[in-house]
Amino acid sequence: MSLPFDLRQNQHPRSAEERAAILADPGFGNHFTDHMAVATWTSSDGWHDSAVVPYGPFTLDPATAVLHYAQEIFEGLKAYRHADGSVWLFRPDQNAARLRRSARRMALPELSEEDFLASIDALVSADEAWVPGGVSGEQSLYLRPFLFASEAFLGVRPSRRVTYCCIASPAGPYFASGVHPVRIWVSTTYNRSGPGGTGAAKTGGNYASSLVAQAEAAEKGFDQVMFTDAVEQRWVEELGGMNVYLVTTDNELVTPALSGTILEGVTRDSILTLAREFGLTPVERQISLEELLAGVDSGLVSEVFACGTAAVITPIGLLADDSGDHKVSSGETGEVTAALRKNLLDVQYGRAEDTHGWMRRVV
Repeated sequence: MSLPFDLRQNQHPRSAEERAAILADPGFGNHFTDHMAVATWTSSDGWHDSAVVPYGPFTLDPATAVLHYAQEIFEGLKAYRHADGSVWLFRPDQNAARLRRSARRMALPELSEEDFLASIDALVSADEAWVPGGVSGEQSLYLRPFLFASEAFLGVRPSRRVTYCCIASPAGPYFASGVHPVRIWVSTTYNRSGPGGTGAAKTGGNYASSLVAQAEAAEKGFDQVMFTDAVEQRWVEELGGMNVYLVTTDNELVTPALSGTILEGVTRDSILTLAREFGLTPVERQISLEELLAGVDSGLVSEVFACGTAAVITPIGLLADDSGDHKVSSGETGEVTAALRKNLLDVQYGRAEDTHGWMRRVV
């Protein structure tokens, strides 16, 4: 039996007018709903004190472990409004499984899939009014479950008290002005993760370590940064927060193999599953930076794109490093990239048949 996430009603929710104004132009990660799901774990009592409560700040002791040792993990998924008004999640079981894997790596207690889904269902049900229409665009309710070490102590050991929380944020289209190919700087100075590290876990430290490289890319006029491996600085890994794919002229859809340093993305896995339906051969293997750039220059690599929950699929129009610029084909969104993106969105929003059983109805 799952944890009970009973609703403790927010007595001061946003008015219908305030909510409507926010939903008209929510942006991404700027506004939050009226409630959040919470639970506490202690080494003596396990998981308990679970509920959906009014959204609000945590009170943390200055010695709270997460502030000193960064023992925390998180997930990201979305709730989608279908044309009939129902609300659905896309492969939440995969987010639950990855949260457990991240917890094991970061010495945090595991939250069962049943409890994870119960918290999501309860929160989305409580704040259903915050799920945007989404039929004509790409609006959704972004969900951010996370765990952090909440015991107050100074000492390098796993925390004996952990807090789980899930918050929700209405999100507009990631590309407000339409999907456009992005420009990528390839960093061989900084690394996101190394062998034996936390690259396969969805933990904040991985993202913190990528920020200086992203800032460097922005200063050079690029939209994002691509990382190579930490050992040889030779093998393509991923972007700051997205997996990467390339399409070849012989109809291969290639992505770097999971090596323990790359995050196992839910969108990444979904694209691998869809590949054959689009006449593509899915391939997971090492991709050298030399091979990628040479393939782009010769035309053998016809399309390059990144993928993740927030933007779904992002076309890449140009790659650059110290050797110069490498334009991908025409620099425009490729046909395969566009078709895969449309298919995923159509399934998520109920415009196409869910032949893989990926969608879970909440409301």
